Amino acid sequence: MKITLLTFGSRGDVQPFVALAKGLLRAGHTVKLAAPQRFAGFCAQHGVSFAPLPGDPEVISRRLNSAGRNPFKMVSGMYSYVMEIAAQVLRASYAACHDADLVVHSFLFTSGGHAFARQRGIPDVSVQIFPMFAPTRAFPNPAAAHLPTGLPSYFSHAFSTFVFHRFGNLGYHRLLAGDKSLPRLKMGWPFNEGTPLLMAFSPHVVPRPAEWERPGIHMPGYLYLDESEAYQPPVELSRFLEAGEAPVCVTFGSMIHAEAERIHAAVREALAQTGSRAVILSGWGGAQAVDMGKDVLYMEAAPHDWLLPRCKFVVHHGGSGTTAAGLRAGIPAVVLPHAADQPFWGQRVAAIGAGPAPMDLRKLTGQSLATAFEQAAAQQIRDRAAELGSLLRAEDGVGNAVKLIGGMFGGT
Repeated sequence: MKITLLTFGSRGDVQPFVALAKGLLRAGHTVKLAAPQRFAGFCAQHGVSFAPLPGDPEVISRRLNSAGRNPFKMVSGMYSYVMEIAAQVLRASYAACHDADLVVHSFLFTSGGHAFARQRGIPDVSVQIFPMFAPTRAFPNPAAAHLPTGLPSYFSHAFSTFVFHRFGNLGYHRLLAGDKSLPRLKMGWPFNEGTPLLMAFSPHVVPRPAEWERPGIHMPGYLYLDESEAYQPPVELSRFLEAGEAPVCVTFGSMIHAEAERIHAAVREALAQTGSRAVILSGWGGAQAVDMGKDVLYMEAAPHDWLLPRCKFVVHHGGSGTTAAGLRAGIPAVVLPHAADQPFWGQRVAAIGAGPAPMDLRKLTGQSLATAFEQAAAQQIRDRAAELGSLLRAEDGVGNAVKLIGGMFGGT
């Protein structure tokens, strides 16, 4: 089959689709991945055919961080930027599907990817890296992680689904009213029209709810991208790791926070109080290197599947991809959620025993973070994290997803 994958967002939104693309290629399919232009080199490095999309996902990161934990501000901030670039993205992504036999789409393409497939008379699959569009009483929608289980949780899923579908339709018709040259699409809701939904995370982390036992919802596991074999660490990193005990890894990925300096000051204080060595990955937030002597190494980035197994625990923002990488490495996590679905993943880490409770950035101090470091180092949490790591390394999410897709829509 010729398969087009559509995704938009930060590296955490793109990397699982690169992993899936490579799995589909190994199975004999012809694959194209449409994603933001900044990931062209990343896809080329992994031998994945690439269709560039306009727009800068850094802008979304800034707006989500400005919204904090307010779900209405999250939707508003994301919607306003999406509408700025939507016409260009619509044209480019629609063109990327011109010769496809199947469209596989992510969160932001849930409505659009389905509409492209309908227009061309081909099937589609939705792949979600967080629990969306399948209401359950077992846990709340990730954007409303503070809600209790039961009816409030079910309502949060139903409401977010309604808002997403409604805003998507209104946005498309608003675009069409201003530009008659755009493709004319029928904007149906995929999950009312038979589109399979693949929840790309592990049941060891999010147990499958009873409501998801119905046909059409699948949990293949995480879509991990293995980069460790090809990675050649810089000399300074190798020497640092060899020079002492396993360090803490500190990474906030694509997060760009207005109070980044205050957060990093608390991190440095906690490291000093606990006498911990650390590798600090600056990411998109660009953490400024501060001389803390030989026990702290600053780097822009390193593959998580290579670095994290060499660390004693990880301090991160709670992004779905970083959460998955830390759990697979079998190390505890201290989660400092910034925005969006991150409080949800922080709560899941604590619920499964792989780390302390997620921390509130508004109340973060060096002392409170040092206490969390000590909790993460407790033997019970370390043992549980190691156990989960073994379970996740035994899963083959990419292989399971490829078999599901092949089984539903035929072979090569």
